[in-house]
Amino acid sequence: MARKRVLITGAAGFLGSHLCDRFIKEDFHVIGMDNLITGDLANIEHLFKLENFEFYHHDVSKFVHVPGQLDYILHFASPASPIDYLKIPIQTLKVGSLGIHNLLGLARVKRARIIIASTSEVYGDPNVNPQPEEYWGNVNPVGPRGVYDEAKRFQEAMTMAYHTFHGVETRIVRIFNTYGPRMRLNDGRVLPAFIGQALRGEDLTVFGDGSQTRSFCYVDDLVEGIYRLLMSDYVYPVNIGNPDEITIGQFAEEIIKLTGTKQKVIYKPLPQDDPKQRRPDITKAKELLNWEPKVNRAEGLKITYDYFKSLSKEALEKIEHKDFSNYNKK
Repeated sequence: MARKRVLITGAAGFLGSHLCDRFIKEDFHVIGMDNLITGDLANIEHLFKLENFEFYHHDVSKFVHVPGQLDYILHFASPASPIDYLKIPIQTLKVGSLGIHNLLGLARVKRARIIIASTSEVYGDPNVNPQPEEYWGNVNPVGPRGVYDEAKRFQEAMTMAYHTFHGVETRIVRIFNTYGPRMRLNDGRVLPAFIGQALRGEDLTVFGDGSQTRSFCYVDDLVEGIYRLLMSDYVYPVNIGNPDEITIGQFAEEIIKLTGTKQKVIYKPLPQDDPKQRRPDITKAKELLNWEPKVNRAEGLKITYDYFKSLSKEALEKIEHKDFSNYNKK
Protein backbone atom coordinates (compact mmCIF):
# COMPACT_ATOMS: atom_id res chain seq x y z
CA MET A 1 0.00 0.00 0.00
CA ALA A 2 1.28 3.47 -0.92
CA ARG A 3 2.46 5.68 1.89
CA LYS A 4 0.18 8.51 2.93
CA ARG A 5 1.55 11.92 1.99
CA VAL A 6 1.79 14.91 4.31
CA LEU A 7 2.84 18.50 3.59
CA ILE A 8 4.52 20.28 6.52
CA THR A 9 5.07 24.03 6.11
CA GLY A 10 7.74 25.68 8.24
CA ALA A 11 9.53 22.33 7.96
CA ALA A 12 13.02 23.72 8.67
CA GLY A 13 11.92 25.48 11.85
CA PHE A 14 12.11 24.25 15.42
CA LEU A 15 8.65 22.64 15.59
CA GLY A 16 8.37 21.87 11.89
CA SER A 17 11.55 19.81 11.89
CA HIS A 18 10.41 17.73 14.86
CA LEU A 19 7.08 17.15 13.11
CA CYS A 20 8.94 15.98 10.00
CA ASP A 21 10.80 13.47 12.18
CA ARG A 22 7.56 12.22 13.72
CA PHE A 23 5.78 11.68 10.41
CA ILE A 24 8.83 9.95 8.93
CA LYS A 25 8.77 7.67 11.98
CA GLU A 26 5.07 6.98 11.29
CA ASP A 27 6.06 5.95 7.72
CA PHE A 28 4.49 8.87 5.86
CA HIS A 29 5.90 10.42 2.71
CA VAL A 30 6.83 13.87 4.04
CA ILE A 31 6.96 16.97 1.87
CA GLY A 32 8.69 19.78 3.74
CA MET A 33 8.20 23.39 2.68
CA ASP A 34 9.99 26.47 4.04
CA ASN A 35 11.20 29.83 2.71
CA LEU A 36 14.05 29.69 5.29
CA ILE A 37 13.37 33.23 6.52
CA THR A 38 13.67 31.93 10.09
CA GLY A 39 14.13 28.19 9.47
CA ASP A 40 17.46 26.40 9.08
CA LEU A 41 18.15 23.51 6.72
CA ALA A 42 20.50 22.07 9.35
CA ASN A 43 17.37 21.04 11.28
CA ILE A 44 16.28 18.64 8.53
CA GLU A 45 19.53 17.79 6.71
CA HIS A 46 19.45 14.31 8.25
CA LEU A 47 16.22 13.65 6.29
CA PHE A 48 17.46 14.55 2.81
CA LYS A 49 18.93 11.09 2.21
CA LEU A 50 15.54 9.42 2.75
CA GLU A 51 13.43 8.42 -0.23
CA ASN A 52 10.22 9.33 1.61
CA PHE A 53 11.25 12.94 2.25
CA GLU A 54 11.36 15.85 -0.17
CA PHE A 55 11.81 19.57 0.32
CA TYR A 56 10.41 22.63 -1.43
CA HIS A 57 12.10 26.01 -0.86
CA HIS A 58 8.96 28.12 -1.15
CA ASP A 59 7.07 30.98 0.50
CA VAL A 60 3.51 29.85 1.25
CA SER A 61 2.31 33.45 1.01
CA LYS A 62 2.59 32.83 -2.74
CA PHE A 63 0.54 30.24 -4.62
CA VAL A 64 1.28 26.73 -3.34
CA HIS A 65 1.36 23.79 -5.75
CA VAL A 66 2.22 20.25 -4.70
CA PRO A 67 1.86 17.54 -7.34
CA GLY A 68 0.10 14.29 -6.54
CA GLN A 69 -2.20 13.32 -3.73
CA LEU A 70 -2.04 14.87 -0.27
CA ASP A 71 -3.64 13.29 2.76
CA TYR A 72 -2.65 15.81 5.42
CA ILE A 73 -1.33 19.39 5.63
CA LEU A 74 0.33 20.86 8.73
CA HIS A 75 0.62 24.65 8.51
CA PHE A 76 3.48 25.59 10.83
CA ALA A 77 5.07 28.33 8.71
CA SER A 78 5.31 31.57 10.67
CA PRO A 79 7.81 33.63 12.61
CA ALA A 80 7.11 32.68 16.22
CA SER A 81 9.28 34.85 18.42
CA PRO A 82 9.12 38.56 19.30
CA ILE A 83 12.47 39.32 17.71
CA ASP A 84 11.33 37.75 14.44
CA TYR A 85 7.91 39.30 14.15
CA LEU A 86 9.15 42.73 15.23
CA LYS A 87 11.80 42.52 12.51
CA ILE A 88 9.52 41.12 9.78
CA PRO A 89 5.99 42.24 10.70
CA ILE A 90 4.58 42.29 7.16
CA GLN A 91 5.78 38.77 6.38
CA THR A 92 4.28 37.62 9.69
CA LEU A 93 0.89 39.02 8.74
CA LYS A 94 1.12 37.64 5.19
CA VAL A 95 1.88 34.06 6.24
CA GLY A 96 -1.09 34.20 8.63
CA SER A 97 -3.46 35.54 5.97
CA LEU A 98 -2.31 34.85 2.39
CA GLY A 99 -0.48 31.72 3.53
CA ILE A 100 -3.43 30.17 5.32
CA HIS A 101 -5.71 31.06 2.39
CA ASN A 102 -3.38 29.27 -0.04
CA LEU A 103 -3.07 26.17 2.13
CA LEU A 104 -6.76 25.89 2.89
CA GLY A 105 -7.38 26.16 -0.84
CA LEU A 106 -4.86 23.39 -1.41
CA ALA A 107 -6.52 21.25 1.27
CA ARG A 108 -9.88 21.76 -0.43
CA VAL A 109 -8.58 20.78 -3.87
CA LYS A 110 -6.64 17.77 -2.56
CA ARG A 111 -9.38 16.74 -0.11
CA ALA A 112 -6.68 16.75 2.58
CA ARG A 113 -7.14 17.23 6.30
CA ILE A 114 -5.32 20.35 7.53
CA ILE A 115 -4.14 21.32 11.01
CA ILE A 116 -3.02 24.88 11.68
CA ALA A 117 -0.56 26.04 14.33
CA SER A 118 -2.27 28.67 16.40
CA THR A 119 -0.84 29.94 19.66
CA SER A 120 -1.55 30.90 23.24
CA GLU A 121 -0.89 34.46 22.01
CA VAL A 122 -4.50 34.56 20.79
CA TYR A 123 -5.33 35.06 24.48
CA GLY A 124 -3.12 38.17 24.61
CA ASP A 125 -2.41 39.43 28.13
CA PRO A 126 -5.11 37.28 29.73
CA ASN A 127 -7.55 38.25 32.44
CA VAL A 128 -8.24 34.55 33.09
CA ASN A 129 -5.74 31.99 34.40
CA PRO A 130 -5.39 29.21 33.33
CA GLN A 131 -6.63 29.98 29.83
CA PRO A 132 -9.42 27.69 28.50
CA GLU A 133 -10.27 27.49 24.81
CA GLU A 134 -13.53 29.35 25.47
CA TYR A 135 -11.66 32.48 26.60
CA TRP A 136 -11.64 35.04 23.79
CA GLY A 137 -8.56 36.91 24.92
CA ASN A 138 -7.31 40.41 25.70
CA VAL A 139 -5.34 41.43 22.62
CA ASN A 140 -4.06 44.84 21.49
CA PRO A 141 -4.39 44.73 17.68
CA VAL A 142 -2.21 47.83 17.12
CA GLY A 143 0.53 47.08 19.66
CA PRO A 144 3.92 45.62 18.71
CA ARG A 145 2.70 42.04 19.26
CA GLY A 146 -0.48 42.65 17.23
CA VAL A 147 1.09 41.49 13.96
CA TYR A 148 1.54 38.00 15.40
CA ASP A 149 -1.50 37.82 17.67
CA GLU A 150 -3.95 39.01 15.03
CA ALA A 151 -2.37 36.91 12.27
CA LYS A 152 -3.05 33.82 14.37
CA ARG A 153 -6.56 34.94 15.29
CA PHE A 154 -7.32 35.53 11.60
CA GLN A 155 -5.88 32.10 10.77
CA GLU A 156 -8.33 30.49 13.15
CA ALA A 157 -11.28 32.44 11.68
CA MET A 158 -10.29 31.58 8.09
CA THR A 159 -9.84 27.92 9.01
CA MET A 160 -13.28 27.68 10.58
CA ALA A 161 -14.81 29.47 7.56
CA TYR A 162 -13.31 26.88 5.19
CA HIS A 163 -14.60 24.12 7.45
CA THR A 164 -18.16 25.45 7.70
CA PHE A 165 -18.53 26.82 4.14
CA HIS A 166 -16.44 24.37 2.08
CA GLY A 167 -16.51 21.30 4.34
CA VAL A 168 -12.71 21.12 4.59
CA GLU A 169 -11.48 18.81 7.36
CA THR A 170 -9.71 21.21 9.70
CA ARG A 171 -8.00 21.08 13.10
CA ILE A 172 -6.66 23.96 15.23
CA VAL A 173 -3.92 23.56 17.85
CA ARG A 174 -3.17 26.39 20.27
CA ILE A 175 0.46 25.95 21.22
CA PHE A 176 1.83 27.19 24.54
CA ASN A 177 5.51 27.82 25.33
CA THR A 178 7.54 24.94 23.95
CA TYR A 179 11.23 24.13 24.17
CA GLY A 180 13.79 21.55 23.18
CA PRO A 181 16.68 20.89 20.81
CA ARG A 182 16.86 22.98 17.59
CA MET A 183 15.55 26.17 19.16
CA ARG A 184 17.52 29.23 18.08
CA LEU A 185 19.53 30.82 20.87
CA ASN A 186 18.95 34.32 19.51
CA ASP A 187 15.21 34.20 18.83
CA GLY A 188 14.21 36.29 21.85
CA ARG A 189 12.20 33.63 23.68
CA VAL A 190 12.96 33.32 27.34
CA LEU A 191 14.42 29.82 27.56
CA PRO A 192 16.99 30.01 24.72
CA ALA A 193 17.78 33.59 25.73
CA PHE A 194 18.63 32.50 29.29
CA ILE A 195 20.67 29.48 28.19
CA GLY A 196 22.49 31.53 25.56
CA GLN A 197 23.41 34.17 28.12
CA ALA A 198 24.61 31.51 30.57
CA LEU A 199 26.77 29.83 27.92
CA ARG A 200 28.29 33.17 26.93
CA GLY A 201 29.00 34.11 30.55
CA GLU A 202 26.52 36.99 30.56
CA ASP A 203 24.09 37.98 33.30
CA LEU A 204 20.54 36.71 32.75
CA THR A 205 18.11 39.42 31.63
CA VAL A 206 14.63 39.38 33.12
CA PHE A 207 12.11 41.83 31.69
CA GLY A 208 9.80 43.29 34.32
CA ASP A 209 10.07 42.25 37.98
CA GLY A 210 10.14 38.52 37.17
CA SER A 211 6.68 37.84 38.56
CA GLN A 212 5.12 37.11 35.15
CA THR A 213 4.58 33.41 34.54
CA ARG A 214 5.10 30.92 31.74
CA SER A 215 4.41 27.20 31.35
CA PHE A 216 6.99 25.22 29.38
CA CYS A 217 6.17 22.09 27.37
CA TYR A 218 8.92 19.80 26.05
CA VAL A 219 8.81 19.44 22.27
CA ASP A 220 8.23 15.65 22.19
CA ASP A 221 5.13 16.06 24.33
CA LEU A 222 3.85 18.84 22.08
CA VAL A 223 4.41 16.80 18.90
CA GLU A 224 2.47 13.89 20.41
CA GLY A 225 -0.44 16.20 21.22
CA ILE A 226 -0.42 17.67 17.71
CA TYR A 227 -0.39 14.20 16.15
CA ARG A 228 -3.30 13.02 18.29
CA LEU A 229 -5.33 16.15 17.49
CA LEU A 230 -4.72 15.77 13.75
CA MET A 231 -5.96 12.18 13.89
CA SER A 232 -8.99 13.09 16.02
CA ASP A 233 -12.46 14.21 14.88
CA TYR A 234 -12.46 17.51 16.81
CA VAL A 235 -12.60 20.70 14.71
CA TYR A 236 -12.44 23.44 17.36
CA PRO A 237 -9.26 24.81 18.97
CA VAL A 238 -7.44 22.68 21.51
CA ASN A 239 -4.75 23.90 23.91
CA ILE A 240 -1.56 21.83 23.88
CA GLY A 241 0.94 22.80 26.56
CA ASN A 242 2.22 22.01 30.02
CA PRO A 243 0.18 23.54 32.88
CA ASP A 244 3.19 23.49 35.24
CA GLU A 245 3.45 27.26 35.78
CA ILE A 246 6.58 29.09 36.96
CA THR A 247 7.56 32.74 37.33
CA ILE A 248 10.27 34.09 35.05
CA GLY A 249 12.32 35.02 38.12
CA GLN A 250 12.19 31.44 39.43
CA PHE A 251 12.96 30.12 35.96
CA ALA A 252 16.09 32.28 35.73
CA GLU A 253 17.29 30.75 39.00
CA GLU A 254 16.59 27.25 37.62
CA ILE A 255 18.75 28.00 34.58
CA ILE A 256 21.60 29.33 36.74
CA LYS A 257 21.46 26.14 38.82
CA LEU A 258 21.24 23.92 35.71
CA THR A 259 24.20 25.56 33.97
CA GLY A 260 26.33 25.85 37.10
CA THR A 261 27.21 29.42 36.18
CA LYS A 262 27.78 32.29 38.56
CA GLN A 263 25.82 34.93 36.69
CA LYS A 264 23.37 37.20 38.42
CA VAL A 265 19.92 38.24 37.24
CA ILE A 266 19.47 41.78 35.93
CA TYR A 267 16.12 43.45 35.36
CA LYS A 268 14.92 45.58 32.44
CA PRO A 269 11.54 47.20 31.69
CA LEU A 270 8.73 44.87 30.68
CA PRO A 271 7.91 45.10 26.95
CA GLN A 272 4.54 46.53 25.94
CA ASP A 273 1.64 44.03 26.05
CA ASP A 274 3.88 41.24 27.36
CA PRO A 275 1.50 38.69 28.94
CA LYS A 276 1.65 38.58 32.74
CA GLN A 277 0.38 35.00 32.93
CA ARG A 278 0.52 32.06 30.59
CA ARG A 279 -0.86 28.67 31.62
CA PRO A 280 -2.97 26.29 29.54
CA ASP A 281 -6.17 24.67 30.66
CA ILE A 282 -5.65 21.24 29.07
CA THR A 283 -8.97 19.68 30.13
CA LYS A 284 -10.04 19.28 26.49
CA ALA A 285 -6.76 17.65 25.46
CA LYS A 286 -7.06 15.17 28.31
CA GLU A 287 -10.70 14.31 27.58
CA LEU A 288 -10.65 14.34 23.77
CA LEU A 289 -7.13 13.13 23.02
CA ASN A 290 -6.15 11.26 26.19
CA TRP A 291 -3.08 13.53 26.15
CA GLU A 292 -1.07 15.23 28.84
CA PRO A 293 2.64 16.08 29.04
CA LYS A 294 4.99 13.34 30.28
CA VAL A 295 8.40 15.08 30.39
CA ASN A 296 8.98 17.15 33.51
CA ARG A 297 10.83 20.46 33.26
CA ALA A 298 14.04 19.27 34.94
CA GLU A 299 14.38 16.37 32.50
CA GLY A 300 13.51 18.44 29.43
CA LEU A 301 15.82 21.30 30.41
CA LYS A 302 18.77 18.95 30.83
CA ILE A 303 18.26 17.53 27.32
CA THR A 304 17.90 21.03 25.88
CA TYR A 305 20.95 22.39 27.71
CA ASP A 306 23.06 19.43 26.57
CA TYR A 307 22.00 20.19 22.99
CA PHE A 308 23.03 23.83 23.25
CA LYS A 309 26.31 22.88 24.94
CA SER A 310 27.07 20.63 21.97
CA LEU A 311 27.05 23.60 19.61
CA SER A 312 30.50 24.77 18.60
CA LYS A 313 32.10 27.70 20.34
CA GLU A 314 32.19 29.46 16.98
CA ALA A 315 28.43 29.03 16.60
CA LEU A 316 27.84 30.51 20.03
CA GLU A 317 30.11 33.46 19.36
CA LYS A 318 28.25 34.21 16.13
CA ILE A 319 25.00 34.59 18.03
CA GLU A 320 24.77 38.28 18.79
CA HIS A 321 23.11 39.22 22.02
CA LYS A 322 19.59 40.47 21.37
CA ASP A 323 17.48 42.72 23.51
CA PHE A 324 14.04 44.31 23.25
CA SER A 325 15.26 47.90 22.76
CA ASN A 326 12.64 48.51 20.06
CA TYR A 327 9.95 46.54 21.81
CA ASN A 328 8.77 49.28 24.17
CA LYS A 329 8.31 51.84 21.41
CA LYS A 330 4.68 52.80 20.92
